[in-house]
Amino acid sequence: MKSTIIPITPRYAETDQMGVVHHANYLIYLELGRMSWLDTLGFSYDEMEKNGVLLPVYNIDITYRKPIRLNDEIFVKTTIKNIPTTRVEFYYEIIDQNDVLHASANLTLVFTDANSFRPRKPIPEFLEACKKLF
Repeated sequence: MKSTIIPITPRYAETDQMGVVHHANYLIYLELGRMSWLDTLGFSYDEMEKNGVLLPVYNIDITYRKPIRLNDEIFVKTTIKNIPTTRVEFYYEIIDQNDVLHASANLTLVFTDANSFRPRKPIPEFLEACKKLF
């Protein structure tokens, strides 16, 4: 399981007057995909934070290819790119039911100590679970 796929149906509040999903909502869709990926691996942000680890965004790069519209059925595919170090990198594809690519994204999170806010290694259990994917 290097990838997970979740369905999403955009809601009215996520669109503009033309019925097109506002670009900022793509970040929410990516986060939903990432949370599902973590759940499938057996982890959560909450669990990481209880272990003194924060995961702020270091970098995000989104390419918008085709607008998503109100009530489109879309799917967010979330993939871990490599074995985490002090960073974990994800690749995303947002596709529709016809496999048309609407957006792609690369996102990097940094494992950060909750007290010092300094980069740190991931918790050992998370790292071991990720290594098994490769």
